[in-house]
Amino acid sequence: MTDFPVTIFHNPKCGTSRNTLAIIEAAGYAPTVVEYLKTGWTLEQLKDLAARTGVGARGLLRVKGTPAEELGLTDPAIADDAILAAMVEHPILVERPIVVTPKGAVLARPKERVLDVLDRQPPADAS
Repeated sequence: MTDFPVTIFHNPKCGTSRNTLAIIEAAGYAPTVVEYLKTGWTLEQLKDLAARTGVGARGLLRVKGTPAEELGLTDPAIADDAILAAMVEHPILVERPIVVTPKGAVLARPKERVLDVLDRQPPADAS
C-alpha cells in the first residue's frame, strides 16, 4: 500500500462506484471510503467538490433514481445554490463516485477517469 491519500465518495449499491473502488485497490491504494448516503454532505464540501472536479453543481447532480426531477432541479433556470442545498438535504442527488487525491478530484464516470488522479496505474488485468 502507499501513503498517497485517496478518498472515494462511494455508494456500495452502485456498480460504477464498486468498480472504481476495485481499480483504486488494484493499484495498491487503501482508500478512505466515505459512504456519503450514511454520512451526508455539507454545503462547503459540495461546493469544494463541484469546483475541484470542474463539473460544477449541475454536473454533480444525479437524476436517474433520484427525486431531482420532482424537486425541479433539472430546470436550467435553477441556481447552483438551490441544487447544492437540495444535495445536502437529499444525499442521493449527488452523482458517484467522486475520487479525491493530491493530483485532483474527479467524478469517476466512466470508472476509468479515476486513473487521472492516481499516482500509479493498476496491473493491466485489474479492471
